[in-house]
Amino acid sequence: MSYTELKKKSVEELTKLLTELRAELFSLRFKNATRQLDQTHKINLVKKDIARTLTALNAKKEEGDK
Repeated sequence: MSYTELKKKSVEELTKLLTELRAELFSLRFKNATRQLDQTHKINLVKKDIARTLTALNAKKEEGDK
């Protein structure tokens, strides 16, 4: 997911997306620990999506403070 797509979303949508991404990351880590995950690069992709979402969320909150 690109940052430009995330900037268009509302704070509520970003919060919901963040929750979903964190749940997905937990699931991927669990599968990796039990040797059921074949595509381990997906962990890094989800971590980067979480970082982008947090960046967009913090930018929205900063706009609201001003």
